[in-house]
Parts: sequence; C-alpha cells; structure tokens
Amino acid sequence: MILASTPEDAISAQQAGVDRIFYDLEYIGKAERQRGRDTVKYYNDIEQIPALRNVVRESELLVRTNPVHPYTAKEVEKAIAYGADVLMLPMVMDAHDVKTYVDCVRGRAKVCIMVETAAAMTRLDDILAVKGVDEIFIGLNDLHISLGLNFLFEPLAGGLLDYIADKCKAKGMPFGFGGIARIGDGILPADKILAEHFRLGSSSVILSRTFKGGDSPMAIDFAQEVAKVRSCWEDLKQWTPVQLEENRREVKTIVDRIVYHD
Repeated sequence: MILASTPEDAISAQQAGVDRIFYDLEYIGKAERQRGRDTVKYYNDIEQIPALRNVVRESELLVRTNPVHPYTAKEVEKAIAYGADVLMLPMVMDAHDVKTYVDCVRGRAKVCIMVETAAAMTRLDDILAVKGVDEIFIGLNDLHISLGLNFLFEPLAGGLLDYIADKCKAKGMPFGFGGIARIGDGILPADKILAEHFRLGSSSVILSRTFKGGDSPMAIDFAQEVAKVRSCWEDLKQWTPVQLEENRREVKTIVDRIVYHD
C-alpha cells in the first residue's frame, strides 16, 4: 500500500498496481510523538475521501482514522459512508480500544489494528482475542519510539517482530509491518527487508515516498518500481530456509552498525 492524499496520487498508485490506497486522517498526538523525526505527517480532510473513492476502482481504499477519542464513532461513520474499504486504528493501547473500534465499525468495513506501542505488544493476546479484527499492522515508527529505541528497524533485528508474527500466525491473523524504499535503495536495503517479510509471513507493507520520487530530482517510473518489488517477492519464493536465515543475520548486522555507528 502507499499513502495518497489526492485523487491524482491515487490514480497513479492504482495504475502502478498498488493493492491499497492509504488515506491518512491521523493527527491526534502524532506531531508530539514524532517531533524532530523525518516521518511523513499528513493533515488530510475527511471530506476529501469521496474524491478518492470516485477514482479508486481496482485497488482497495484504506482510511487510517485517529486513535480512539470522543468522536471516534462519528469519524468511523463518515469514513464508511464515504466508501472506505478498510479502516485502520492507530496507537492502540489495549483490547478495550479495539473492541470500541470494532463496535463502531460493525462489520461494514475491514478492520486493521495497528500494534505500535509497547502496551499493545504486551497485551497482544487480548487484542487478538477481540472478534471483528481482520488484520494487524505493526507500525515501526511509533513502536520503536515507544520502546525507547534509536532506529525503526531495531524491533525487527531484535526479534520482537518474530514474537508478534508467531502470535498472529497462531491465530490465523494476517499481518504486515513497516515500509520499504525502492528496491536497491535504503539505509537498510529494501530487498533485505522484503526477505524478512517473506520469512515472517507478512502480507502487507507500505511503499515509502521514494516510490513517488521523494527528495530525488530524477523522474521515477512508479509502475516499474512496483514491478521490481513484485519480482523480488517472486524470487524469494525460491529461497531456502538457510538463505532466509542468512538474510536475517545480515539485517541484524546492518541494523547494529546503524545503531552503534560501527
């Protein structure tokens, strides 16, 4: 999936073959949590969802709402009325947050719960026990901040995502995590991250702003870059467990080098 804030962005992503168009409404508490960090923050208007719905035909439209707050029910009602296929709840703290959200949605859209706090990770069994959740997404930006870590991929390198993945798979719960840059890019190479998605059994990832050019002055062939990701995924299907384990060790080595500046 990829973040899109305009119909033009959504059309471009859909034409490139992206499965989900991600429209982000979250703003409550986000600027304070991520202050001073190079993260993407959108201040999108819920009233613009219909404009995206009008052009999103082949892809799914995912809308991330705010965390549970006094007006969650109204926000959910409007997002559903405007055509969201999937609703995503960020900054979950416990099963009560999840049940509140599921009760608001009432089966009218898929529910994706974000595990991105130390509290949610600790209470994961209770969260997974709530009926009405369709999938989990692990948000590495906020999770690594919540854990007091220095680099967003430390939870991956340290085995915490193995812990979450095992619990999700035991429940038959689809899950995804984090984001990737274009294949061949990234301080932690995108192909190595993608191999970790494959090893863990992940089914979703956010494509970063580099797929739209990011800060690069060079023109990016969006569809070609998406095709490279899919090609890499197909190649991973031929990997042996030994190769996947070797990649896991390489990821840890790179992350340690980044964190400790070796």
